[in-house]
Amino acid sequence: MDTTLIFLAVLFASMAIGIPIAISLLVSGVALMWHLDFFNTQLLAQNLQAGFDSFPLLAVPFFILAGELMNVGGLSQRIIDMARAFVGHIPGGLGYVAVFASVLLASMSGSAIADTAALATILLPMMRQQGYPMNYSTGLLASGGIIGPIIPPSLPFIIYGVTTNTSISKLFISGVAPGVLMGGALLIAWRAVARRRQLPTAPRATSAERRRAVTDSVWAIFMPVIILGGIRFGVFTPTEAAVVAAVYAFVVSRFIYRALSWKAAYDVLVASSITTAVVMFLCGAATVAAYMITLADLPNQLAELFQPILAHPKLFMACMVVFLLLVGTSMDLTPIILIFAPVCLPLALKAHIDPIYFGFMFVFTGCLGLITPPVGTVLNVAAGVGGVKMESVVKGVAPFLLVYALLLVLLVAFPQIVIAPVHWLG
Repeated sequence: MDTTLIFLAVLFASMAIGIPIAISLLVSGVALMWHLDFFNTQLLAQNLQAGFDSFPLLAVPFFILAGELMNVGGLSQRIIDMARAFVGHIPGGLGYVAVFASVLLASMSGSAIADTAALATILLPMMRQQGYPMNYSTGLLASGGIIGPIIPPSLPFIIYGVTTNTSISKLFISGVAPGVLMGGALLIAWRAVARRRQLPTAPRATSAERRRAVTDSVWAIFMPVIILGGIRFGVFTPTEAAVVAAVYAFVVSRFIYRALSWKAAYDVLVASSITTAVVMFLCGAATVAAYMITLADLPNQLAELFQPILAHPKLFMACMVVFLLLVGTSMDLTPIILIFAPVCLPLALKAHIDPIYFGFMFVFTGCLGLITPPVGTVLNVAAGVGGVKMESVVKGVAPFLLVYALLLVLLVAFPQIVIAPVHWLG
C-alpha cells in the first residue's frame, strides 16, 4: 500500500498547492518512478507523447469544434426556437424548453460546458425578463447541460473508451436510454418547481409558427441522425463521425444559415484549439501516471483492499458511486476518468460487472460532480453566464440533483436499464 499512498499523497498535495492537474499527474508519475527506482526521462517523454498519439482521440478536437460551430452558427438557437414553439406556452414553459433543448443539443455536441453555455446565453435573459426565479432557472440549465456527456456523441465516453480500451460505440449506445430518463427526471422536478412558484405562461404558438420553427431547425435536427446513424450502421467510426459532424456544422452554419462569418470561423478555430490542447495534455500526463500505476501493481493492491465486497457486485458498484461522488465534488470529470478509470475498471471486472455498464456509471456519476459544489464546473458556467451568485445557484440546483440521485440509485439497482439496449443494438 506504500505505492498507493505515495501516488495519492503527491497527486492531491500538488493540486492542493495550486499546481494544474496535468502537471500534478506528471509529478505523481515521477514520484512513483523515484520510489520504484525506475526514473528514466526518455520513458517519461515516450509515455507523455503516446498519451495523445491515438486515432480514437482525434474525435475530441472535432467534436469540440462541432460544438463551437453549433453555438456560433445558429444551430443551437434554432433547436431552442423549435422547443419554444411546441412547449413554451405551458406554465413555466421556458423550463420545459430548456429540458427538451438539452436533450436535443446533447445528441450533437457531447460537451456539458458547451451545451450549458448555449442554453444559458439564450434562455436565462428570457427567464429573467418573464420573472422566473433565477436560482432554480440557472440550476435547471446546469442540470440539463450534463445530459450532454451522456447522450451520444459524448466526449467523456470517448476519453473513457481510449483510456480503458473499452468499445466507444457500445458506450455511446449505453447512454441513450439513461439520457432520456435524465430529461424525464428534470421535467418532473421542474413541474414541481413551476407549480409551487406559479410561473408565467407565454402565448401558444400558431400552427404556422410551429411549421416555420421545424422548417428552420431541420438542418440542425438532421445532424444527430447523420452522426448516430452512421456509427450504428457502420458507415464510419466515432472518430470519423466527429469529422463529419464538424464539416456538417460548418457547411450549415456558413452556407445555409449564413450565421458564421469568416472572422467568427477563425475565432471558433482558436477557441477549439485551446480547449483541445488542454484535454490532450491531460491525456498525455495521465498516460505517464497510468503506466507507473500499472508498473507499481496498484490495481491488485486495491483489489486486496476491496476483496470483501468483490463478491457482491451491487454493493461494490454502490461503493464506487459514493467514492466517485466524493471525488467529483473537488475534481473535474476528465481528470477523474484519466486518473481513476484505469485503476477502478480492473476491480469492476474482478467483481464480474459488465465493463460497458461500469463505464457508463463511472461517467454518469462523474457528471453529477459537474453540478456539485465546491468545484461544479458546469454550475459555475451557468452562474457566470447568468450573473447569478454561486450560493444562490447551489440552492436552486438542489431539486434537480435530488432526482438525479434517485435515478442513480435506480441504475445501481437495475443495471439492465443500461445493459439491455447495448445487447439489442450493439
